[in-house]
Amino acid sequence: MVTRKSKREIEKMRRAGRVVAEVLALVEGELAPGVTTAHLDELAERHIRAAGGTPSFKGYLGGGRYGRGPGAFPASTCISLDDEVVHGIPGDRTIRDGQLVSVDVGAIVDGWHGDAARTFVVGDMPEAVRELVAATRLAMMAGIAAAVAGNRVGDISAAVEDIGRQAGYGIVRQFVGHGIGTEMHQDPQIPNYRTGYRGLELQAGMCLAIEPMFTLGGPEVEVMPDHWTVVTADGSLAAHFEHTIAVTESGPEILTTV
Repeated sequence: MVTRKSKREIEKMRRAGRVVAEVLALVEGELAPGVTTAHLDELAERHIRAAGGTPSFKGYLGGGRYGRGPGAFPASTCISLDDEVVHGIPGDRTIRDGQLVSVDVGAIVDGWHGDAARTFVVGDMPEAVRELVAATRLAMMAGIAAAVAGNRVGDISAAVEDIGRQAGYGIVRQFVGHGIGTEMHQDPQIPNYRTGYRGLELQAGMCLAIEPMFTLGGPEVEVMPDHWTVVTADGSLAAHFEHTIAVTESGPEILTTV
């Protein structure tokens, strides 16, 4: 069921979104060769809890398209490296120079969720990789710009797809954007590609997480034996960006910002 939020409820979501944005800023400042993904996860959890929130991901049971394995997600962030698209589990891996690091953060504040992700370039990377990252972010912003009352979910999908196809990137299809509110994943689903169906009409008060995932190769992905980490099937590098937004009468508003 798709829910519409009141202005007061959107303000509550903005608080959660601000915490998420603060975490991503902290992670960016800490990212460097030699840092472990566990250290970044600990930094994120400390900040979320100090801000009066709870990590959305820690203990999440997944199911369906969001998680496939037994047991709960064990960390507060998803940190995915290089060919890992989403849902990487933080641990003792050390970040290296010349690496892509995608960080996905969720926080619950007073019962409301914020969810956002960024892909960071650590050190020197080929221009083609930097262009992949820039295009994925651009696609997210294009999707946000299409999230206007009276448009449809398919208009968001088309805006994202156009950026990816123009650049020749693989557009991941198995994992999509989603509604968000008192639950992290709500209807509607928001594909990053045209489905042949324009989908639900957007109305003021809807809150959405728009999150394109592009690759330098094909769109196919696989799930690793940990039952969470999603990698490109061909080993190509991947980028992922996400913002939580509110559809308002005056246009889309990004909630995961400081």
